[in-house]
Amino acid sequence: MSAHKSDFSLPEFLKRYSIHIYTGDPEGDRLLIEDELKEMRELGMIDKEEYMEALAALRAQRKTV
Repeated sequence: MSAHKSDFSLPEFLKRYSIHIYTGDPEGDRLLIEDELKEMRELGMIDKEEYMEALAALRAQRKTV
């Protein structure tokens, strides 16, 4: 049984992998983060669940801006 993590923090998740992205352009940052997430998934650094959760958090961020 998988519990939904409502307390998922994208900044903390990225920090865990020493990923720091700040270009001054919020949309550019989101695109770079999405690319990083895809690469992490392809390299097997994160599992599908983590990938999907991080993408959902990233997309939710887009809706609030």
